[in-house]
Amino acid sequence: MAEAQNDQRGLRKKRRGTVVSRSGDKSVKVRVSRRKRHPLYGKEVTVSRHFHAHDEENRAQVGDIVVLHETRPISKLKRWRVAEVIPAGTVAE
Repeated sequence: MAEAQNDQRGLRKKRRGTVVSRSGDKSVKVRVSRRKRHPLYGKEVTVSRHFHAHDEENRAQVGDIVVLHETRPISKLKRWRVAEVIPAGTVAE
């Protein structure tokens, strides 16, 4: 039983995005963008979503790039946690 749970932990999703808001203590709002081809016209379109994430150490600032990991529900909206923070200006997106 414990082995099956450990196998599931490796299957959790990861996302990379930009912090757009610090919505409260230990919380951030992250925009995750991806490129998608339009089904009819074939043009590349940028599609983005916002995720609320748990930032335990309050390290992320607006504009930073963060890596999110999927986790158990922490609150009404938070289902992700900040795993890594890359300060703004360090990496070109």
